Amino acid sequence: MSKKLLEGIRVVEIAVYFTGPLTTKALSDCGAEVIKIETKSKSAGGGAAREAATAALSANNTGKLSITLNFASPRGLELAHRLIAQTDIVVESMAGGTLKRRGLGYEDLKKIKPDIIMLSTCMQGQTGPYASHASSGYKLTALSGFNQIAGWPDREPGWLGPYTDWIAPRFNITAILAALDYRRRTGKGQYLDMSQNETGLQFMAPLILDYTVNQRVAGRMGNQHPNATPHNAYRCLGEDSWCAIAIFTDQEWQSFCDVIGNSSLAGDARFSTLMARKENEEELDRLVNEWTAKHTARAVMNLMQEAGVASGMLETAQEVMDNDPQFEQRRFFREIDVPGAGKFRAMTGPHFLLSREDYEMRPGPVLGEHNEYVFKEVLGMSDEEIKELADELCEGRLLLALEGGYNLDALALGVKASFDGLSGANNFDDL
Repeated sequence: MSKKLLEGIRVVEIAVYFTGPLTTKALSDCGAEVIKIETKSKSAGGGAAREAATAALSANNTGKLSITLNFASPRGLELAHRLIAQTDIVVESMAGGTLKRRGLGYEDLKKIKPDIIMLSTCMQGQTGPYASHASSGYKLTALSGFNQIAGWPDREPGWLGPYTDWIAPRFNITAILAALDYRRRTGKGQYLDMSQNETGLQFMAPLILDYTVNQRVAGRMGNQHPNATPHNAYRCLGEDSWCAIAIFTDQEWQSFCDVIGNSSLAGDARFSTLMARKENEEELDRLVNEWTAKHTARAVMNLMQEAGVASGMLETAQEVMDNDPQFEQRRFFREIDVPGAGKFRAMTGPHFLLSREDYEMRPGPVLGEHNEYVFKEVLGMSDEEIKELADELCEGRLLLALEGGYNLDALALGVKASFDGLSGANNFDDL
């Protein structure tokens, strides 16, 4: 079997939620050994809620290993240092300065492993007046400006969710691969200080340029575009069925009119030029809707694309998963067996396809699942050392964990999978 793209590269992940885990998921899918250091697991409720949370966590952590460490313990910090001494890359997504205060900053790790590559991906970077602010993608999406331009002019800003959490990993992955190439050529590691806010702003570049040149502040305009019309989502045949159409040029407008069987409309004085179409946009949208309402969204999309008009149906989750031939042919969704959740098909595939290898996706780990492998095989700890750690936890730390309100089921799972006691007890927020 051919060697995987990143086989032989070891990554330590100290991250929660989406940005950090999605960054290392790409590395794991490409063959890197990614070891998640975790400190606790919050309860996801019972029954279907727990299964859904398990599956979602697995989707962000395919193929990774999980160990549990308590960074507040000197022994836990020592073990983290020993592991990082045998690691190529560290990825962390804590608030700025958090790991540095715990003896896990880049300067600390460089003394242990001089050629270490460390990536910190926090809200606003490791320097500046807001570096230490802890937050999440929900708030950062607003801070990066996306919410302000989402929605209609006469309504409040739209709510987009943690949009930036899916932007930052792409930049992180590129930076890590560049650092690996730099280390290959020079033998030197480096520190990558990635601001999720700044990576999000890359997607706002045209609006920032418009303000810089024209002093124009972008606002909400619904589905309209200053240089295109029709430019909207139009209702189609069927319940809540829609198709987006975008026309920028007069040639595209003529092609659209030919498709709908009304070539004379292109010469109508109300719509013959872009300026005229913009002045009569409301009436034009009404005419387009009259035609699209008689056809399915997929039919509208196919007819328009065949004529060179930009168009795309608004797919539901069901259509994406079950009826999209493009996703099916490229095997974007992979089905794997997730412990505690059964067969799960929504495992998103790789960021890219490689001509010389396929991806063998494995489910994400349960809490502390690989303590035995990492502590015994990687760190070479003896059975006596492991028993000592287990005794320490059983004598005090386990009680403290339960008194602190931590999830008993998840903690018990971690304990069972990790020598009956190596599960850490501290929340990342308390590092």
